[in-house]
Amino acid sequence: MINMATSLNHNTLYVADCVEFMKRMNPNSVDLTITSPPYDDLRDYNGYKFDFETIAQELYKVTKEHGVLVWVVGDKIKGGMTLTSFRQALFFQSIGFKMHDIMIYKKKNTPFMRSNAYTNCYEFMFVLVKDKPKTFNRLKEKTIRSGFEMLPSNKKSDGINKKILGELKKEKTRTNVWEYAVGLGGTTTDKIAFKHPAVFPEKLAQDHILSWSDEKDLVFDPMCGSGTTCKMAMLNNRNFIGCDISKEYIEIAKQRLILAQNKLLL
Repeated sequence: MINMATSLNHNTLYVADCVEFMKRMNPNSVDLTITSPPYDDLRDYNGYKFDFETIAQELYKVTKEHGVLVWVVGDKIKGGMTLTSFRQALFFQSIGFKMHDIMIYKKKNTPFMRSNAYTNCYEFMFVLVKDKPKTFNRLKEKTIRSGFEMLPSNKKSDGINKKILGELKKEKTRTNVWEYAVGLGGTTTDKIAFKHPAVFPEKLAQDHILSWSDEKDLVFDPMCGSGTTCKMAMLNNRNFIGCDISKEYIEIAKQRLILAQNKLLL
């Protein structure tokens, strides 16, 4: 475990209980946190548990005034939806975070079928802020068609849908529903990552890093698991700090960082 004499260096992974770790961090020091907590006991993270409310309060303390927290979470659905995600969202609001956006992480190839309801294929990505984000680098996607054409204008009281000449742009800002393939090749090509029981897609982490931070900003993951957030922060020229209570998971994360660094040198 980390001891009290250890300095918190950037671009470093730590074996530590995240609550005790954040108590040692400087207040208002993190630009962006991206993390996915163990919710509803759906996975056995080497038997470790977490104290949500204390973690939330510590995250509020270490987040900069205009910093962002991306909290990726779902709900247990067996026997009915638990609504854990909603309760967590409301608690974040109660301690001072603002809910800037409720985004959806849609899984393209989810294998989980339900016998009496539609297949569940999403998790929430709560985008929480102190005040308002200092950074928003909007991600765009190509439009289906572009150029000038007659477009509907605002209807008046007569209800007639009039058209005027307008331009369809070649690109548009993405929606807040982000879709990713999951599994080997989708989530990541790092086979070692799947020694961790729950890995979210590298592209998901990267898209949030690009959206809510700038180069050299500090990106934090207090439950970094296999190290996805830290890896993508490094590859996108951000500083990072990651911690996890499991030494085994930190070793996986370290190996992934080494593999990524080696590829950069090729």
